[in-house]
Amino acid sequence: MKRRKVCALICSAAAAMALAACGNSQETQQTDTQPEDTQQETQTESQSDAGQTSETGTGGSNILIAYFSVPETDGTDAEAGASRVVVDGQVMGNNEYIAQLIQQQTGGDLFAIETEEEYPGSHDDLLEYAYEEKSEDARPALAGQIDNLDNYDTIFLGYPNWNADLPMPLYTFLEEYDLSGKTIIPFTTHGGSGFSRTIDTIAELEPDAQVEEDGLAISRNAVPDAEGEVTDWVGGLGI
Repeated sequence: MKRRKVCALICSAAAAMALAACGNSQETQQTDTQPEDTQQETQTESQSDAGQTSETGTGGSNILIAYFSVPETDGTDAEAGASRVVVDGQVMGNNEYIAQLIQQQTGGDLFAIETEEEYPGSHDDLLEYAYEEKSEDARPALAGQIDNLDNYDTIFLGYPNWNADLPMPLYTFLEEYDLSGKTIIPFTTHGGSGFSRTIDTIAELEPDAQVEEDGLAISRNAVPDAEGEVTDWVGGLGI
């Protein structure tokens, strides 16, 4: 009888020890899971931070390439239209093409200076229209605007030489935008007059900007083969 009581006591003690051990094991397991939850939360925050980016300008560049270009529509080839070029079957204005070549070299953002009123496509009509605008000292209304001008330090400014002067939409552009503190680098396509005095005019309209005198002037007849000249010119600017 005494032996049975002793055995019962021993079994009860063993059961109690087993329950205590089981409880300690569960407590230890719950404590070990806490660092994993914290690590997962930290990792999620880190991934969220890594997905955030900052932007400068429309394409992350501090260079803007603004240009005015009117491709003529009459004629059947590039030479028949004095202000257009055909590249890989695509018809572009001369200055539009040069602007794209500059973009390839600089990675800058392109901006087309466009007017609300469309210009004539015929060569003779365009010449007459441009002459009348100059005679009237017109300021054609522009169709678009630059919303992030402060993001740009350097502005390539392209235009055709019309009547030995800037096209009148360039006057509108330069009078509407304050380019103080920026570097303006002109480029033009022409029929033999080069820049005329247009670089001086730009400097007069933007007196607080640095206007580069070593601009690029390309004859309209040389535009289709101008890639090498543009590459060398941009490379020599040191930007």
